[in-house]
Amino acid sequence: MSSDRRASDPPATDPPDGDPPRVVALAGGVGAARFLRGLVRAVDPRALTVVGNVADDLQVHGLHVSPDLDTITYTLGGGIDEDRGWGRAGDTTVVLDELAQRYGHEPWFRLGDRDLATHLHRTARLRSGATLSTVTAELAASWQVPGTLRPVTDDPLVTRIGVADGRELHFQEWWVGERAAPEPVAVRFAGAQDALPAPGVLAAITSADVVVLCPSNPVVSLGPILAVPGVRAALRSAPVVGVSPIVGGRVLRGMADRLLPLWDCDVDAAAVAGLYADLLDAWVLDTADADRAAAVANLGVTPVVAEAVMRDVPTAQALADTVLAAVLTR
Repeated sequence: MSSDRRASDPPATDPPDGDPPRVVALAGGVGAARFLRGLVRAVDPRALTVVGNVADDLQVHGLHVSPDLDTITYTLGGGIDEDRGWGRAGDTTVVLDELAQRYGHEPWFRLGDRDLATHLHRTARLRSGATLSTVTAELAASWQVPGTLRPVTDDPLVTRIGVADGRELHFQEWWVGERAAPEPVAVRFAGAQDALPAPGVLAAITSADVVVLCPSNPVVSLGPILAVPGVRAALRSAPVVGVSPIVGGRVLRGMADRLLPLWDCDVDAAAVAGLYADLLDAWVLDTADADRAAAVANLGVTPVVAEAVMRDVPTAQALADTVLAAVLTR
């Protein structure tokens, strides 16, 4: 497949003279966004729905920040800071610097000046009565994001990390504010039991030709999505393929290695597949983990070995093609 095919070009997975396959992707932040750059080139984005994690959302200086949704929006919209994998490219921090130097605020969660415009818009719209789904769609449209981006829920949902000293912290307080220094001892998805799936989420999943579990943190990215009532049940009605976020027994970025043991899960590609074994039809492992394919097969899941490290958009597209083929060509 040509690596320079644009997202609007006909994908190779389209059935002859038929509608394009309907694809749903469950996504966290940076890892998922990099995979999605390839996925929007491997499918017709008009048939793609991305369901994003919102349990990382937080209030910063009175503004509602949605880190994972924004990372996806900026990445697919062409405005991401490629080096960091989050935030706006070429952004400045004049406002935060002024808050810190003149008014003594602690800038523990860094927001760039251009990034602030996103959060100001979101906060104003939410306070006017708009739902997070509506605002997410508005932001995605302004960035010309291919496909449909939905939050998993419009209701409050927060990942809380219990730490060894007895405190329970918002995930961002633990990961960013305290640099993950406190030893984690528990993970809780506050509000999950009362959250309703956002409009369109369950319908997209149940009508999908394939659902993709992006290479995201199993605990704090995909975990909250799957904790929303109705999501797991809906997934059982669709073919599901996942991409391992573990390569060679290591995480590529993030802190999954700190949190997986809390779920009695080894930092291992096959072990992570076991977390989703009741949902999966296929599981894509990196070539570095080819020796774990048999363990995946023992779970009743079809293993697929491929290059899963996304060094650029062409490799992300090649991975997406492999992921789709694992289910659509069976």
